[in-house]
Amino acid sequence: MKDRLRAVFCDHLSIMRGKYLPNSKIGDHDTRFCQSTFGVHYDKDLLPSPGSMMMEGLPDMELRWSADDIRPCWENGTQIVLGDLYDAAGTPLAMCPRGALKRAVAAWEAKGLTPKVGIELEAFAFIHNDEGKLVPYDSLGGVVYGTGPFTDPRGFNDAIWDVAEELGFKLDMITAEYDSPQFEYTLTFDDALSAVDDIILFRQMAREVALSEGVILSFMPKPIVEAGGCGMHINFSFTDKDGNNAVASGDKGGPDHLNDLARGCLAGLLHHHKGLAGLIAPTANSYDRLQPASLSGHWQNWGGDHRNVTTRVSTEGGAKARLEHRMADASSNPYTAVAAVLQAALLGFENGYELQAMETGDGFEQTDATVGAASDLAGAIADLSSDTVLSAAVGQGLVDNHVFMKEAEVEKTKDLTPEQLRDFYIFYI
Repeated sequence: MKDRLRAVFCDHLSIMRGKYLPNSKIGDHDTRFCQSTFGVHYDKDLLPSPGSMMMEGLPDMELRWSADDIRPCWENGTQIVLGDLYDAAGTPLAMCPRGALKRAVAAWEAKGLTPKVGIELEAFAFIHNDEGKLVPYDSLGGVVYGTGPFTDPRGFNDAIWDVAEELGFKLDMITAEYDSPQFEYTLTFDDALSAVDDIILFRQMAREVALSEGVILSFMPKPIVEAGGCGMHINFSFTDKDGNNAVASGDKGGPDHLNDLARGCLAGLLHHHKGLAGLIAPTANSYDRLQPASLSGHWQNWGGDHRNVTTRVSTEGGAKARLEHRMADASSNPYTAVAAVLQAALLGFENGYELQAMETGDGFEQTDATVGAASDLAGAIADLSSDTVLSAAVGQGLVDNHVFMKEAEVEKTKDLTPEQLRDFYIFYI
């Protein structure tokens, strides 16, 4: 088969959508989709969400890309490309998550700073048993930081690694996480847009390669009730015009060496903590994970080398200095999640929000923080709607669509059992 092009975008539900285009169209730079895709829910229900134009004739939107962005795909005879969405009039589509990230990057670049991002993804693996029922993958003697056949007897992660290396993904690591069969995938730091483009494509590749090995790899926040949750930790820093790490205070890191930029970012993330949850922990299942004493980013707090705070300040200084925001999970669109974190950080830096004291509690039995994220999706969406400053910064059109769809999701999931809730999401996230 001659090369074909897989033109894709990551939608409001963090689902990859796209088209296969023939070799003759690889030189093109656009293709069209129905704009009302932004009204489609996980259960295929089509809803009149803001911006979807379901009741206005379901018109086209356009996906546009640059030829330089076309890259090899993991499917034989296929190239793949991510693009930006525009409405039929040629205006950037308000709901486009990639567009939201580009706006966030541009806002920081106007300050003379370039955002750098590194994302950690966590996932659980499942297989179908002899009766066709979906069950956890048997990782035998799997342990946290486990490697080798006791952790992954089928070797599906080896297959993911091979494809990632062949395609040029910059892997930082693959390892087993705390619960079995749970795994972590991390790519190296890069410019924000490139980093998120890569994590979007890596996540899709990993799921499809795992599927070819008989494994359902799910990035759901908490697909197994009795196990821990899966996060999408967003590590970020900035380079200045001279290429130096602007978060760093010399060669030393940690809370004792914060500069004004780092303090401002921390203050912004704390100030907008409750509103952020609705965007970056955006499913009903997210709130099974986002609980106190769960290392998940529930509390409005920050600290040093402390995994039970929401924003962790790396003890590394110099080029490796960074902040790690731990609330997000991969049921969020990574473009939207990173955009929201960067915009909240920018609001803190620009507006001089006061930075609360560092967390001194252990996070399990004692915490200084008294404010946390909402306990469920309905509360988180209400908090997001109330945070008009964050909503405007991320993009009002995107947030309005998101709030509508998530309010519908609250109703769709409110009576589901844990297993039914898992099945509502698992083949999409």
